[in-house]
Amino acid sequence: MKRLVSLRATAAVATVTVLALTASACGGIGGGASGSGGPVTVWTLSNDALNPLQQQSITAYNARQKAKVTLKTFDNDPYKEKLKTSLGSSDSPDIFLNWGGGNLSEYVKAGHVADLSGRLSTDFKNEFLPSVLAGGTVDGKVYAVPMEGVQPVALFYNKDVFEKAGIDAPPATWKALLDDVDKIKAEGITPIALAGSQSWTELMWLEYLLDRVGGPQAFQGIEAGKAGAWDNAAVKTSLGMISDLVDRGAFGKKFDNVNQDAGGTNALLSQGKAGMLLMGSWEYADMLAAAPKFVNAGKLGFTTFPTVAGGVGDPANVVGNPSNYFSVTETSDNKSGAVDFLTKTLDRPSYIADLLSIGHVPAIAGIKGQLMGGVNPEYTGFIYDMVANAPTFTQSWDQALDPDTSVLMLANLQKLFNKQMTPDEFVHSMDSAR
Repeated sequence: MKRLVSLRATAAVATVTVLALTASACGGIGGGASGSGGPVTVWTLSNDALNPLQQQSITAYNARQKAKVTLKTFDNDPYKEKLKTSLGSSDSPDIFLNWGGGNLSEYVKAGHVADLSGRLSTDFKNEFLPSVLAGGTVDGKVYAVPMEGVQPVALFYNKDVFEKAGIDAPPATWKALLDDVDKIKAEGITPIALAGSQSWTELMWLEYLLDRVGGPQAFQGIEAGKAGAWDNAAVKTSLGMISDLVDRGAFGKKFDNVNQDAGGTNALLSQGKAGMLLMGSWEYADMLAAAPKFVNAGKLGFTTFPTVAGGVGDPANVVGNPSNYFSVTETSDNKSGAVDFLTKTLDRPSYIADLLSIGHVPAIAGIKGQLMGGVNPEYTGFIYDMVANAPTFTQSWDQALDPDTSVLMLANLQKLFNKQMTPDEFVHSMDSAR
């Protein structure tokens, strides 16, 4: 595991002081348990930037409450499989990370998740951006609490590579992006880093393209399970645009061997071996941990996804994960202790400060001005504006759709990127599986 590089500068103290006032209403949230009723196990994803902060919070909580909370981490894809087989069994954790939305809804329907509604005060719930808290809500009940910053997907780029290729500004339009791909490729550099060994990284391209081409309503039909929703001109157009990128060599020739969890795209981008990367906002924190000199030198650029000529989607729309969430399992032997840990940890000023220090933007309403006086203000302000100003925030499809549909979609998408499936074949497969 790479060592976390901390940026807890003096400015963070000022930010935390103000945020402490914002978060003070959270202090009265439910759960009077002391956390001493037994051990509590927390499952989350492996993350070089975030895990040390989580461990610090757990250590501090254990010392305060004389509790026994432990953290267990997993890589992304193995974690998803582990949850499927463990929730509801004797091997299940007390607290587990999830992405909210359709994925969480399936676990709720199966009776694996505890209802937190009665343990969270109205003041606490009102602190969060509504679109973010909604991701942890099912049928009006809260089953998950935001535990990270907001996570829209953005386009990151290497400023040195752009300069070398004669590119003056990040691409604002699809045509400009294609031109930039050609310019970067001409320099012998991979235009766009892509971890093709993990299809969820490829999904971000389809999510944004369909939104820009057909608007959010195109995916809403798919999410609702409407007949023929995949057989949509906007879907086929978006898939064709992806195929065009692959044919242009936008992702290089060996992208299917690159692994995101192993830091493959971070290395390509920070070392100047790739020009761009489409990734969730957590990329800043990941890059800060993996290549601090690159980030601190101001070489990492970031921008919104390009517009598409003739598309009906609002250019301000975003896709991604409103946040990552923590939920309590219904079968936990120490449910009160698990809830106590959440309610006495996630809203603490120290935890909020830690999130800010690695570029995570807390999902708290009305803090734009406060962010400008804190750490990494250019980036945190950019991310906050993306979410606060977005007409729609479409959740990542592999979390919004039911698990079976998601598995098939990701498998087919990987085939499309690897030129083993055409756009028409993709659409036919998805509609036939309905």
